[in-house]
Amino acid sequence: MLPAAAIPSLCVLTLFSILLFLSLTTAPRRPPPPSLFPSRHRLLLHDNQTVPAPPPPRLAYFISGSANDSGRVLRLLHSVYHPRNQYLLHLDRFASQSERDALAATVESAPLFRAAVNVHVVGKADYVLSNGPSALSSTLHGASVLLRLSDKWDWFLTLSAADYPLVTQDVYACSSAFDGYAIGLLHFAYKGGIGTLTFLVDKYEFSCYNICDVELLSADLLHILSYLPRNLNFVNHTSYIGWRESRKLKPIIVDTALYLTDNIETFFATQNRPLPDAYRLFTGSSMALLSRNFVEFCIMGTDNLPRTLLMYLSNTPKPSSVYFPTLLCNSRQFKRTTINHSLLYSSLDSRQWIRLLNSSDFQELVQSGAAFASAFPQNDPILDRIDLELLQRSRNKPVPGGWCLGDSGDHKCSVWGDSDVLRPGPGARRLEKRLVRLLSKELTQCLDE
Repeated sequence: MLPAAAIPSLCVLTLFSILLFLSLTTAPRRPPPPSLFPSRHRLLLHDNQTVPAPPPPRLAYFISGSANDSGRVLRLLHSVYHPRNQYLLHLDRFASQSERDALAATVESAPLFRAAVNVHVVGKADYVLSNGPSALSSTLHGASVLLRLSDKWDWFLTLSAADYPLVTQDVYACSSAFDGYAIGLLHFAYKGGIGTLTFLVDKYEFSCYNICDVELLSADLLHILSYLPRNLNFVNHTSYIGWRESRKLKPIIVDTALYLTDNIETFFATQNRPLPDAYRLFTGSSMALLSRNFVEFCIMGTDNLPRTLLMYLSNTPKPSSVYFPTLLCNSRQFKRTTINHSLLYSSLDSRQWIRLLNSSDFQELVQSGAAFASAFPQNDPILDRIDLELLQRSRNKPVPGGWCLGDSGDHKCSVWGDSDVLRPGPGARRLEKRLVRLLSKELTQCLDE
């Protein structure tokens, strides 16, 4: 018979054993974080010597869609996914709550997304009309949420369900096409505070064998951005207003998505208004690659211009194509950081509307050197060709990169490694050439036309 003093200790030991057994048998097993191993030192090989590589950037994606777009949003997410980045998915209120819940459940059920904790879904959605101020409001909302989610990303960009990438974030394997590939490393240096941007190109000769041996950092989008200053902003911009003055800037529009929960529409007032003279209006594209500093300036800056311009554009048709170019080009802090290209390929029809792309546009897409293209019809065959020939992506799988350590086939990313290890892809060379052409034209400041 046990002494009375030993009974409490025995009870505690028994209870602890039961709890330990239950935790081992019922606790969900989560895979190890994909990126989240200690980073290795990344090296470039040049003339049999190692050269330290710059750290790769982190991007913040705001991916938006509407009713019946959840499949397109997921496909786009897989095509631009990388463990270093942040992703915020938004289905507007024209989509049903059940579709939004299903999207969130799909993201949560994916071991990769769940472990990396870098894919998020907006629960309380906004109404969005593409031709009204509500689209700009939604973009600024997404940027604000991403600022709160992470303080480590460097650039912000928006994509719609109709967009698709033409280059990878990071390519998994070497290709014989890279034998003797001469990659131009982009080096930039600023002279003075907002001084002149100096562009230098150094040629490094690599073979595919050497790249794979040293696990070279040389991806497509992330690699090219690694050699750029983090304060650059890529956005189409022009001060030439032309026909836009009468059709886009002077008309007054009312977007009921900003204040109603049903009967959502836009309608025009009968009056027009004069153009502002406190600042000069610039127009461009709604898609842009924006630096974190500039996004913070828009959302949290002490300068009142972002709020003043937002109030002016709250009754303007398609203000998303005016807001960011005008802010950049009227700010002394940012006007010298602009590159006059949004890295997006699009084609206009005779009415100056963006037309839908198809398989006949494939070669032009490749030769454009753009990082993204728009607009694509849902499940068009050209998307399958882009997946196969440009992204090397399998159905319902992310684009395999240097962080994927699995065997070949559809399970390359079933084993995860260091997300700082990037692999070269053909898109890096195309994107590099495009940037060289842009920067050689000195399109790094806002010029009046």
